[in-house]
Amino acid sequence: MTASPPPALASSAIVVRNGRYLLVRRSKPPSADMFAFPGGRAEPGETPAETAVRELFEETGITGSVPVLFANYDLPVDTADGAGGRHFFLSVFRVEADIEAEAVAGDDAASLGWYTAAEIADLPAPPSVRDCIARLETTRA
Repeated sequence: MTASPPPALASSAIVVRNGRYLLVRRSKPPSADMFAFPGGRAEPGETPAETAVRELFEETGITGSVPVLFANYDLPVDTADGAGGRHFFLSVFRVEADIEAEAVAGDDAASLGWYTAAEIADLPAPPSVRDCIARLETTRA
């Protein structure tokens, strides 16, 4: 019996501005055509926090700082998402960013925008994003 490979490491960044969350519409698997926090796979030698900050910049042009771990998700293999059935371990960080910085879609982001929790409820989004938004909105109340 062969052992399963370890999960691929990935991180994403939560940036909030005036009660709105920065989301990208992903152009590539996993979660293609879904709205998610900017993020992606770790590069060799990178910490999860470094991955979150790098991916935020690559996908939005925004420089993040002071990443604080918010949640972890063990995402099982999903052969329907086009990612080749990869198992991911996702670390989600709250990240500070310049309030004046303009977000511009880059890398594998098809588009991006700033959305309220109510707007996100009507968008196609992964369960991890929905869980984070629910938790963030509970702490804001």
